[in-house]
Amino acid sequence: MDIKGNVSQIIKLVGGKENVNSATHCVTRLRIILNDKKLVNVKELEKLEIVKGCFDSSGQFQIIIGPGLVEKVYKEFVVQTGAKEVSREEVKEITNKNNNILQRGVRILADIFIPILPAIVASGLLMGLNNMLSNPGIFFEQSVLEAYPGISGIVGIINLIANTAFTFLPALIGWSAVKKFGGNPVLGIVLGLVLVHPQLMSAYDYAANPDAAPVWNIFGLEVAQVGYQGQVVPVLIAAFIIAKTENFLKRILPDTIQLVLVSPLAVLFTGLVTFMAIGPITMAGANLITDGVVNLFDVAPVLAGAVYGLINPPLIITGMHHLFLGVNLQMAGTLGYVTLWPIGETVTLAMGTAALTMFFILKNKKSKSIAVTSTISAWLGITEPAIYGVNLRFKYPFIAVMLGSAAGSAFLAYNNIKATSVGVGGIFSFLSVYPEQWGIYFTGMAITFVITVGLTVILSRSKKFIDVEDEV
Repeated sequence: MDIKGNVSQIIKLVGGKENVNSATHCVTRLRIILNDKKLVNVKELEKLEIVKGCFDSSGQFQIIIGPGLVEKVYKEFVVQTGAKEVSREEVKEITNKNNNILQRGVRILADIFIPILPAIVASGLLMGLNNMLSNPGIFFEQSVLEAYPGISGIVGIINLIANTAFTFLPALIGWSAVKKFGGNPVLGIVLGLVLVHPQLMSAYDYAANPDAAPVWNIFGLEVAQVGYQGQVVPVLIAAFIIAKTENFLKRILPDTIQLVLVSPLAVLFTGLVTFMAIGPITMAGANLITDGVVNLFDVAPVLAGAVYGLINPPLIITGMHHLFLGVNLQMAGTLGYVTLWPIGETVTLAMGTAALTMFFILKNKKSKSIAVTSTISAWLGITEPAIYGVNLRFKYPFIAVMLGSAAGSAFLAYNNIKATSVGVGGIFSFLSVYPEQWGIYFTGMAITFVITVGLTVILSRSKKFIDVEDEV
């Protein structure tokens, strides 16, 4: 592939190097800040061999290249344009100025939760492995552990490691949140550990018997000595306070005493405020959200699952799906399982399935190539190439994705599917689902697959869509 030639054409079609302000890249996309977006020739740009699709989002013009190749394209792009290389964080700051309050809030949550996802996903997969070894009826009538008691030590270590991320979830969130809010991330770790200190009564024990909680007497007020294991909202608010408190103290205290006073004062003040007010209020609110979601799926599981599956694809485009990361983590921490994540995973399968179906429908060789490569990416958990390169571009596959995902999610919700935690996306997502529910999970995915394929084929023959592209 002629990378230099393709990059030269990209530069020409985005309005020339004079129109390029700065650039960065992510796993699959070249992200460009342009001076004038009206100069971009999208139709010709998408015809290039190296381009799998392009779109504008929140002030960034994003060109889908694909994993691995995007790094080579980015380096050549910078060489040919002399564009300012900026980090993804700097680009986010630039684009956030164009976002409304809700979009900024969602972006903040995404920036906090995404960095800790590897730890959460690893824990989820290890919990799934522990369940496979410990539960009877999966491979034998008895469990693997009962059949081979010699592996009890290994299973014990797996269980310990699997539970660690959720046991100290406030410390992980505290680190990421304080870093995002502009404070010292080490203080975020300390704050999170304070909230799960073994001296405190566990949040799980408190939920079962709140009257048994010991109390501190602070200025005549009785403050419960309760930990915040598995909680998300309390530590988010506390992280914001400690970051702002730290920065405030740095502004008002002389440099000579900052090292001695800033950290202890910030931690002490935030700890007091959290235990006295923020913690009890936000924990109650967070538990209400969790209970509300669980009750919704208990009362009307089919409707709730169908609606969630239907809106999930457009939520991914807007980035609003990151809102549910916090809900899933809250569920994992307080209930010990998650329901939203496995129910919503139908959309990942559907995105890849629609793209694969389009491979057999499309006639243009480049579009067929994009369809098959984006299918592989989607089924491995990276859906952007399938979304922007195929499904959203031709419109009707995206409609099929929404309806196929809705049907599969309705089935999974009806059967009360559960996963140990947020897991790896794509075809390996079943590893985080409870093994005894694998049959149900595979059936829901099969429903999604069949309906997505069928609707994509049917809609491709509709007069409304048949001329959407000359190559169809």
